[in-house]
Amino acid sequence: MKDKTCLVTGATSGIGKAAAIELLRREATVILACRSAEKGEATADEMERLTGRRPADIYIADFTALQDVRRLAKSYLASGRPLHVLVNNAGVVMQQRAITADGHELMFGVNHLAPFLLTMMLRERMEQCAPARVVGTASDAHRWERARIDFSDLDARKKFGPMVTYGRSKLANILFTREFARRVDPSQVTANCLHPGFVSSELGLNNGLLARLLVTLGRPFARAPEKGAETVVYLVTSEDVAGTSGEYFMDCKRHRPNFAGRNDEDARALWEVSARLTGLAA
Repeated sequence: MKDKTCLVTGATSGIGKAAAIELLRREATVILACRSAEKGEATADEMERLTGRRPADIYIADFTALQDVRRLAKSYLASGRPLHVLVNNAGVVMQQRAITADGHELMFGVNHLAPFLLTMMLRERMEQCAPARVVGTASDAHRWERARIDFSDLDARKKFGPMVTYGRSKLANILFTREFARRVDPSQVTANCLHPGFVSSELGLNNGLLARLLVTLGRPFARAPEKGAETVVYLVTSEDVAGTSGEYFMDCKRHRPNFAGRNDEDARALWEVSARLTGLAA
């Protein structure tokens, strides 16, 4: 990975942080995308202590606002940096319905629309640096959306349930990966996503006392972030998946999503809706 530049979102904790640390150890040039400058700098300091190498840069962006995602992408492109790997890891879990600055349900906005927009804006740079890879953190929680994705209620205005709505956002990750693979030459850029397993992280800790209690009680049964990050690192680095695109992985092996996650018609429709909602041409 010595000559590879990797941008990792959601890199200040959990899977993203563990993956970034491992990529630094493998001599990649690692760039962090974080919500907080203070936390980003503290994370970079810690990474330097652990690996002897420091992230090359830190970009600050709040994924609850698409204008922040656009600013991040434009700043990255203006820097002239190459981009060989984009790890779309930033995500949220909410116990109650909330909305983004753009008026979208928060989990759908942060977990799907933000990485969709970022990937599309950086796609040409990755094609210029081919072969390049996009790796997304999805989840087996997508199985909560047991039928097809509900295009009439993407923002959960009619019906909100923490796991079902979160699962819908993760199903969107899988469908986006699938459609990206159909539209983009895999010799230029591949896209794959993964289920990291139940990982001990800060995800969900911003959701009140009950959520914090559930996360705390579950930690003894959870994977360490390093274990959860293994498949991320595998998809970023392994020659075994060079040219593989549009797949869903768990424990470094292909994993079959549910029926809804294999629906090519929905994947195409979601791409077109997402392009419209983010202000891009479909």
